[in-house]
This record gives sequence, structure tokens and C-alpha cells, in this order.
Amino acid sequence: MKKLVIVATMATFITACTTMDDPNRQAKIGAAVGAAAGAVVGYVVEGDAGGAAVGAVVGAAAGGGIGYYMDNQQKEMEAALAEEQARHDLEIKRLEDETLKIEVSSEISFDFGKSSLKQAFMPTLQKVSEILVRYPRTVIHVVGHTDSVGSESYNMDLSRHRAQSVINYFVLQGISQSRLVTVGRGEIEPRASNDTEAGRQLNRRVEIYVKPVIEGQESQAYETPQGSQI
Repeated sequence: MKKLVIVATMATFITACTTMDDPNRQAKIGAAVGAAAGAVVGYVVEGDAGGAAVGAVVGAAAGGGIGYYMDNQQKEMEAALAEEQARHDLEIKRLEDETLKIEVSSEISFDFGKSSLKQAFMPTLQKVSEILVRYPRTVIHVVGHTDSVGSESYNMDLSRHRAQSVINYFVLQGISQSRLVTVGRGEIEPRASNDTEAGRQLNRRVEIYVKPVIEGQESQAYETPQGSQI
């Protein structure tokens, strides 16, 4: 009888945590299932209130295990993009808030002054897309940057269009538009001096931020990354 009560409570808990029109429904269901399942595991192991308390702790880790979730995603990214990293075509970083940052040189992704994707860049984006599809509890921000050649308004538009080209490719690969955010930075966040060609090359880049959707803090995943230094 006690087991039936726990299962019924689990179903009620999940229903209360999510509605059909909630854009973060899948993320919330995952967290709810983890927490509720922990209570069931605790009961089965111990069969008393003490066991349920232990299970609840396990469930919280399973439901809110963002670090583990992002660890696995990072490992897959690094394995799939090992050749690109070896060629210094891109760099993968893990930020303090568990966000994954993939920084891509525009030299391999776009022709000078253009916003259409290079054909040679498609296989790399395909690898990234396949992994992003497998990890739906994230929001992806694509941020475009330019050097200072040309007017500030031109560079801002160019950076937005480049970011949007990456977004469009992701959508074609089956990533939900609701997970995607386009950001243009133009020339305002250089990595290096624009006085040299080497510096300008570093400044022409696209950054892909993969931010986890955290239970109870869903809106934070949609907040725009503030600066390339984060």
C-alpha cells in the first residue's frame, strides 16, 4: 500500500511541475522524475521513512545533476572535434556556470566580408549539431564578432548575419528554434589589437555558448552571455 502511495505522489509531483505549454517542459520533467524516483528508490532500499530521506538526496542529484550532464556533453564535443582542435580551428572551454563555449575562427567558417557558411565548415557544424540534439536540456547562444575593418554599423550587421547563418544550419539539423539565440557583437569585443592582421584574424570569430537549463532557474539559460571573457 505504501508503494502505491509513493507512485501516486510521484505522478502528482511531475504533473504539478510542468504544463503542456511550458517551453521548458522536458527539462522540468527530467528534474521532477529524478527527485521523485529518488524517494521511491529510498523506500525500496530501506522500506521506511529513513530510506525515503536517503533516496530524496539521490533523486536531487539525479534530477539536478547539471555538472554530470554537461561533463558528458563536453566529452562528446571534445572527442568529435579533436581534429578541429588540433588544427586550432576551434577551442572548447568550460565556464564557471557550467556553460560550454565553442569558439570558432571565422577563417574556417566564413569568407571575408561574407555571412554565408563555407562548405568546408559544414562537417564541423554537423558534428556539433548531432551532439546538441542529444542534449536537449540546453539553450544555445551563437555570438558573432568582427574586426574593425568597415563601419561599426556594417560590422554589427555582419556579425548578426553570421550568427544567424549558424542558427539556420542548426534548425535544419533538427534543433528546436526555441533553444536558439542569435547575438551580434560587431567589433566591440576584440580579443586582440585590430592594428595587425594577426589581431584582426583573432577578432573575426563565432562563439557558440551551450547553457544548461537548471530547474528553478530556467530563465538564466536565455540570458545573453556577457562578453567573451566569461
